[in-house]
Amino acid sequence: MATNSKQPKGRDGVLSSLNVTIEALNLAKEISGITPAKAAFGSVSALLTVVRVRSFPFDSGPQVHGCSGLDDQRTGVR
Repeated sequence: MATNSKQPKGRDGVLSSLNVTIEALNLAKEISGITPAKAAFGSVSALLTVVRVRSFPFDSGPQVHGCSGLDDQRTGVR
């Protein structure tokens, strides 16, 4: 018997996982009664939202840019 996986694959799977995680963190922030926990859940949720919006193309991998010189001289890894 062949089993067909219903899980999204590739980039869609990653974005789906990020969306679920962000929603779970937002729910935890609303439910939590501890102020520092609310701040932590909100910060992580915001960070994951930025990662979701600015996700890099997975086909080519992440691109590394470095500025290790003074006055914005590009002498580092590219």
